[in-house]
Amino acid sequence: LIDATVIASASHQDGEAGWAAHRTRKAVHGFKAHVGADADTALVEELSVTPGNVHDGRAGHGALPDDPGAVYADSAYRGGAFASAVQAKGGFPHVVQTGIWGREGDGALQKLRSWNYSVQRVRCRIEKIFGTWKRSYGMRRMRWRGLAKAALQVRLTALAYNLKRTATILRTTTAS
Repeated sequence: LIDATVIASASHQDGEAGWAAHRTRKAVHGFKAHVGADADTALVEELSVTPGNVHDGRAGHGALPDDPGAVYADSAYRGGAFASAVQAKGGFPHVVQTGIWGREGDGALQKLRSWNYSVQRVRCRIEKIFGTWKRSYGMRRMRWRGLAKAALQVRLTALAYNLKRTATILRTTTAS
């Protein structure tokens, strides 16, 4: 699973942060944490941190583990750059698509909906990681200025999350 989340910078004077905007949300001055997680266990395997204005599809390759297998991502990762990065590491991209060519009545729209449904069912699991980080680990805002310190904060948060998640997984497997 590959996705990114925006985390606000410690200060608007942080020169290494960038402005990230989304269609419906207010712009945020901060950093993006690009995360690669295992689909079955929801453990963070790889991550990279960039300024907030870096596009997900251009920086997503930094969160790809070696030999990733099937890689599920949202529509921000459409395009040849990310697909070729996944294939170069031996993976298969499964990315949400937003359009498809077809003629009326040939089932193209139904194929698109079916594809996106199958990708979204798996891809949505990564959102749990970001929710836990922001709700439980204080990752709504960075504590220090600078990209290196932001990357350290994100890595420490990922480490804490993985330890807690591993304990939960081990507890449920021994209880079964």
